[in-house]
Amino acid sequence: MTQPIIIIGAGLAGWTTARELRKLDKTTPVLLITADSGDFYAKPSISNAFAQRRDPLQLVTTPAARLAESQAITLHANTRVTGIDTDAQTVHTNQGDFNYAQLVLATGAQPIRVPLAGDAAAEVLSVNSLQDFVTFHARLTSSSADPASGSKKHVVIMGAGLIGCEFANDLISSGFAVTVVDPASSPMAALLPAGLGEQLREALARLGVSWRLGTTVQRVDRQGEGGSALSVQLSDGETLQADVVLSAIGLRADLGLAQAARLQCERGILVDECLQTSAARVHALGDAAQYASGRTLPYVMPIMHAAKALAATLAGQPTPVQFPLMPVVIKTPALPLVVAPAPPGAAGQWSQSEPGVWLFVDANHALRGFALSGAQTGRRAELAKRVV
Repeated sequence: MTQPIIIIGAGLAGWTTARELRKLDKTTPVLLITADSGDFYAKPSISNAFAQRRDPLQLVTTPAARLAESQAITLHANTRVTGIDTDAQTVHTNQGDFNYAQLVLATGAQPIRVPLAGDAAAEVLSVNSLQDFVTFHARLTSSSADPASGSKKHVVIMGAGLIGCEFANDLISSGFAVTVVDPASSPMAALLPAGLGEQLREALARLGVSWRLGTTVQRVDRQGEGGSALSVQLSDGETLQADVVLSAIGLRADLGLAQAARLQCERGILVDECLQTSAARVHALGDAAQYASGRTLPYVMPIMHAAKALAATLAGQPTPVQFPLMPVVIKTPALPLVVAPAPPGAAGQWSQSEPGVWLFVDANHALRGFALSGAQTGRRAELAKRVV
């Protein structure tokens, strides 16, 4: 009997690899293992679901069973992988062992959690999956703020990065009070030029978002006996009251299985140009992978490109992945943004060439990246052609 190709993970990377493979190979058995239900949904839609009035169930675009049937894939949902033996080519799970001909790790990333003091530190939420959003949505929609009093449910967001700002825009537009806390001096400091970050801060502030920059959350405590309200103490001594605290300080590649299997890892699972790891017949992509360029690329378009190349390799046509310039569209309607970051380590500086257009230029006056805002976001294809 032909051993299957096993895919671990049912996010965008896992399902897209399976679908791309089926376009090239209709017969090789494919087995997909996931710790959750495996239902397919677009993870980026989570951070603007409230404004679109979509509850968690409405985010599912295709139930896992239907997708597995349409792709002739054996699905093992709600199954936890406990280990990988790369010598025996075996995946161990709590539902039994499975041998593989090729293995794909699409294990994604986990939210970074910073240690916090306080008796409610464990109640700080992160949203990195549909199940996380179920919890977050329920906490907000069942909070005890009194509409008759005119009070709003208050969310304190830890982190002013891309996800934190998208949630801030979504929640403030949906009738919640929002405070964003971050140690940087401007939003998205790692992605945007400081001047553009300040424009984003001002745009969200006009909608009502409160900012606490240059400080961090130190502790979270329950307020009152049996109450659901939280007391949030900042490092500068200020105390905020909140109904929900959301941690959005970033993601870290989920390396547990890979490290236990002795695969080479740094910030992600190291892969070569054909997405093979340090072990034969084991591949990785998506948020879990660190590509040959040294980059991790936790965005939709890189995952789609990687999955298509990997599918060809799995089908017997070794195909190096090639990433074109892929500007990132940021969902902040208060100030629409598109960013094409410069390559990691690129020397140069940001400058504003005209309203809504920021360019990252190196010492040789070559364009290495750009950021666009407002109506200028429509120029991303034009500027992408100029980037070297």
